[in-house]
Amino acid sequence: MHKTSPHRNQRLADQIQRDLAELIPRELRSPSLGLITIQSIELTPDLAHAKVFFTVLGAEPAVALKALQDKAGYLHSLLFKRLHIHTVPTLHFHFDSSIEHGIEMSRLIDEAVDSDRKDESAPQ
Repeated sequence: MHKTSPHRNQRLADQIQRDLAELIPRELRSPSLGLITIQSIELTPDLAHAKVFFTVLGAEPAVALKALQDKAGYLHSLLFKRLHIHTVPTLHFHFDSSIEHGIEMSRLIDEAVDSDRKDESAPQ
């Protein structure tokens, strides 16, 4: 069995991320998709599969996910032409909610701090 080095694995993940960041806006032109940003790529050790984590601005995540899943095979074929490697990983798209979660947590903290300030300034 042939194992790839972690360094090569990361280089390939970075290249796939760059290529998808370029291909998606060019190939999936639809206002209903908003702005899709590729956050990260996780490759399986055998390079057969790639988890593609994305965020989206100006569109519903479910709509963007469906469009990306529908075009995964097409994007795979475009990557195959660009990467010049024997096996291009199968693409599996996942919405990355960590940024939205972070924004929501920040909002809740701000709300709690504001509420605390109001309590302190209220007459006893």
